[in-house]
Amino acid sequence: MKDAPIDDTIAAIITPPGGGGIAAVRMAGPDATTVMRRHFRPHRGSADEPLRPFTMRVGYFVDSQGSVLDEVTAVFMPHGQSYTGLDQVEFFTHGGRLVVRQVMAALTRSGARPAQPGEFTKLAFLNGRIDLAKAEAVADVIAANTERSLGSARRQLLGAYSEKVEALRSLLVDALAEIEASVDFPEDEIEPATLKKIAQAVLRAESDVDTLLSSYQGGRILREGFRLVIGGRPNAGKSSLFNVLLGQTRALVTPTPGTTRDYLSEWIEVEGIAVNLLDTAGLRATRSRLEQAGQAMTEDIMAGADLVLWMCDLSRRRVWSELAEDVRRIQTAPILVAANKLDLTPEASPESLGKLGVEGCFVSCKTGEGIPALKQLVQNRIESILPDMTDGLAVTSERHAVNLQRALEHLRTARELLTQNASPELPALELRAALTALEEITGRVYTEDILERIFSRFCVGK
Repeated sequence: MKDAPIDDTIAAIITPPGGGGIAAVRMAGPDATTVMRRHFRPHRGSADEPLRPFTMRVGYFVDSQGSVLDEVTAVFMPHGQSYTGLDQVEFFTHGGRLVVRQVMAALTRSGARPAQPGEFTKLAFLNGRIDLAKAEAVADVIAANTERSLGSARRQLLGAYSEKVEALRSLLVDALAEIEASVDFPEDEIEPATLKKIAQAVLRAESDVDTLLSSYQGGRILREGFRLVIGGRPNAGKSSLFNVLLGQTRALVTPTPGTTRDYLSEWIEVEGIAVNLLDTAGLRATRSRLEQAGQAMTEDIMAGADLVLWMCDLSRRRVWSELAEDVRRIQTAPILVAANKLDLTPEASPESLGKLGVEGCFVSCKTGEGIPALKQLVQNRIESILPDMTDGLAVTSERHAVNLQRALEHLRTARELLTQNASPELPALELRAALTALEEITGRVYTEDILERIFSRFCVGK
């Protein structure tokens, strides 16, 4: 990919706001070195002497009147070798909030434009420094909050995922070349052995795409976290369990049923996986409009859950018939039952859960009995969904999953046409469509709309 033209020189503070030991400002574009020379006065040598790439220099940063704003270090990275692919300069100032803003203001007064969110990484993509999948991985590395999510994002950033997609693309390019040869020279029919070879290549690509696509459910959890919703009837102990799993008192607990009208949301970590834990309003028949609104919200939240931790009250006389009704009613997400208040009913038999065909365990939020077993069941459910990371590959992006699904459908159609000995133009058309879907993942094919959606979620400075 050729360097993308750019008329602007852009700049941004690339460290988080607030005080600290150090802050950094990045500037990239055709006038980066010109602007740098206006403001940087090295302690040794002249500001006008040739810049040595990738060499940290100590000096003063001055404003347009020559007044010193701070003692800084500066580094120059030349066109073609920088992160953005353009001439790039980075200043490292003391970490005060005001001083770094003054440095940034001086650069903009000298002609640098404030960078848009993700604009540096967008330039890196447009200038061929990284592909689009790696660009997305940059944001995922920044957003990662667990070891597993960071590991997945890091592997994508290092190129394992892009290499797999490129290998699939190469396989399809070779198959398409064989077919298009017969289209260009219709008098030369495709030999049966060649036709079989093409069909096998398409089948292999189809299988690989299907394997990648099957990793998306778990890959999404690596990237976005596992959504665990605590549901149940009023006064079953949902808020108590929420507090127990969170390890602190976050939800108010009272003996009055129906006190939770809204929902509470917190994050916990389970064996390296971020888990979004939600405490919801109890579900029951009620005339209260406020409670009805809370219950409608609960049903919507459960519909988007990866797992519903359904609580029941073992001390209720009709607990098992009520639980059976609840299990039949909840069809929107997988269910794990937490039968609470074991301290009030020590004679309760766990076999009752088995008769209902649901997995779960007996717990007491008051004494803590059964809580370790419940945590293990939740962990088992999470682990069962996660992708096999032995090869380091998992689809974590919805955009990628949509493109892989498109590619898979076109590959299946192409293979069917090949087995039916259809006119070569037809499978060739399907293979081209599959190629386009794959090339959109890495950015060989892209639109401005795709770039806008991707880079709009980046922070300013990256």
